[in-house]
Amino acid sequence: MSASREQLTTPRIGHGFDVHRFTAAVIDDKPLILGGVTLPEALSLEAHSDGDVVLHALCDALLGAIGEGDIGEHFPDTDANFAGASSVGLLEEVWALVAARGLVLANLDLTVVAQKPKLSAHRALMRERIAAVLGVDPSSVNIKATTTEQLGAIGRGEGIACHAVVLLLPCL
Repeated sequence: MSASREQLTTPRIGHGFDVHRFTAAVIDDKPLILGGVTLPEALSLEAHSDGDVVLHALCDALLGAIGEGDIGEHFPDTDANFAGASSVGLLEEVWALVAARGLVLANLDLTVVAQKPKLSAHRALMRERIAAVLGVDPSSVNIKATTTEQLGAIGRGEGIACHAVVLLLPCL
């Protein structure tokens, strides 16, 4: 049995990071989606898929924890099948890989870095949406938001970034 398919018997930690720039103009059929939630802000992100930086960072963290590379290896932006893909669907596929290795989520911690939009009104729904996709209690999901105090590209409102950290434990 290959290492990538065997049951994992030790705790596993993964870190993910993703960043996307805003489009120059809003794209009507490409709303701003973060954490699986469509936000009302008139903003669009440049991306091959739906551009959900939160779920992309989370996928990378989960894949890293199980030693399965990154989101680009599993869902390449050169593959037309993933054009406009729902990041919720991508997360579901990644989570199936995690579950197949006999792991459960202890917790995950996400930090969204954005000057705009303000996320405080959306964090609870994002948390619930992610928890539902992973089949865990929302208390296992934490989402924080910060700005760069108007420094750099993100501070100028040119895009959004997200860091994700996950702790996976073997099923008992």
